[in-house]
Amino acid sequence: MQSRGVLRSSAGLSALRSCLLLLFIHMSAPLEARRVRGGRAQTRRVQQQQPPPSPAYRERVEGAESFPLDFTAVEGNMDNFMVQIKNLAQSLYPCSAQKLDQDMKLHFLKNVSVTCNDGSPAGYYIKESKGSRRWLVFLEGGWYCFNRQTCDSRYETMRRLMSSTKWPQTRTGTGILSPQPEENPHWWNANMVFIPYCSSDVWSGVTPKTDHSDYAFMGSLIIKEVVNELLTKGLDKAKVLLLAGSSAGGTGVLLNVDQVAEQLASQGHRGVQVRGLADSGWFLDNKQYKFTDCLDTISCAPTEAIKRGIRYWGGLVPESCRQAHVGEEWNCFFGYKVFPTLKSPVFVVQWLFDEAQLTVDNIHLTGQPVHEGQWRYIQNLGQELRNTLRDVPLVFFLVCILHCSLSSSPCRYWMDIQVKGTSLARALHCWDRSLQDNLHSTRGCPLHLIDSCPWPHCNPSCPTIRDQLTGQEMSVIQFLKHMGFDVQKMAQQQGMDAKKLLGMLNNGN
Repeated sequence: MQSRGVLRSSAGLSALRSCLLLLFIHMSAPLEARRVRGGRAQTRRVQQQQPPPSPAYRERVEGAESFPLDFTAVEGNMDNFMVQIKNLAQSLYPCSAQKLDQDMKLHFLKNVSVTCNDGSPAGYYIKESKGSRRWLVFLEGGWYCFNRQTCDSRYETMRRLMSSTKWPQTRTGTGILSPQPEENPHWWNANMVFIPYCSSDVWSGVTPKTDHSDYAFMGSLIIKEVVNELLTKGLDKAKVLLLAGSSAGGTGVLLNVDQVAEQLASQGHRGVQVRGLADSGWFLDNKQYKFTDCLDTISCAPTEAIKRGIRYWGGLVPESCRQAHVGEEWNCFFGYKVFPTLKSPVFVVQWLFDEAQLTVDNIHLTGQPVHEGQWRYIQNLGQELRNTLRDVPLVFFLVCILHCSLSSSPCRYWMDIQVKGTSLARALHCWDRSLQDNLHSTRGCPLHLIDSCPWPHCNPSCPTIRDQLTGQEMSVIQFLKHMGFDVQKMAQQQGMDAKKLLGMLNNGN
């Protein structure tokens, strides 16, 4: 029985390899080349006499990863292109009979001393892509707790973020972790790793649970142990490691990207390019609109929460940032202060009207109309945020009202949101190519993308706003009026005619 199962498995692998080879040959066959320019397809016959391959081409082929496809030429007609790919794959027997396992599988850390808050084992989900030398490691977000009271409350209401006892055995990747090319055109075939957040310390802690402590805070050590295990699974041969994360995970990227690079270099893997992608983790240490006592995570001012947290967690920060803020290491949890000290390239994705930032500043854009003082505060907050990103070379900055994850809803539509005509997915791909080519920018693809319109959700590519009571969609102007937006007064402040301002808002400008 066992040998029969082995034969069946071998036959399946052989069939799969044959299918993939046929697909690759079909796509590489010099029958006809198609180019898409300005959204219109042009076809041309490929000459029968091909010139000798260039050294760069030979190097690319000899060291190729599985399916090293460049979708740049077809991005204007991506939907139709992907439909053709799927139809082709389904038509190739025995591919149509094969069901590829695309879910990420749970692995608990072999080092059982590195744990979640409650002492349960930490771990990670992985979907390996044999042949690919690109790795994407994603840090989950989910706020934090900063003392016994807030951690006890968190354990009662959000235990999944403090314990691994009920983690599922598999996880389906979405967004930037999706294995589907139409959802994730540039990273779909990378080795995908998702590290669940169960340390509540913004990925900074190194403190184990003891008889004298209620919880473990080992976020930084969890990342280190995961990287060590990935080295045995092919990371040692990688070209690129992208450490990505959203919210607290985005801040975790800023705190750990240099540590990961140094960890790999110290073990002799200097050839691995380590990069960071920080989404929705660039917070400000500003004063709240309305001061409140620091009783819980939501109402506590960001600065005070981090000051208390870093002591409670035994949190670590990058050494270069620690030296710049000796005795006040809490500063390193705020993007604009830690970023200048980093050595690794980091791409920053941030929302001008980040819901988490507004929440901790005691500004709520739903329910009651926003008063004039709150509007001024929101505008000043936006300007402060713009100023902190002015000198960041790699940034995608939108005016949407969001706090979002690149690995899940609502940012699964990251293909659609745009700044100055460039989508987030496209910007990240351009950045990837620019690093491969050792360039600072790619032709026709800027990397410093900051929305220019000053009002919430005035970018027409922002996700649809819905009335929380009725569920109906609202236009930008309906949303602003719903919150008490005074068009006449705002027009005066901007030095323009009210009708012109209304027209701009209705057009999404």
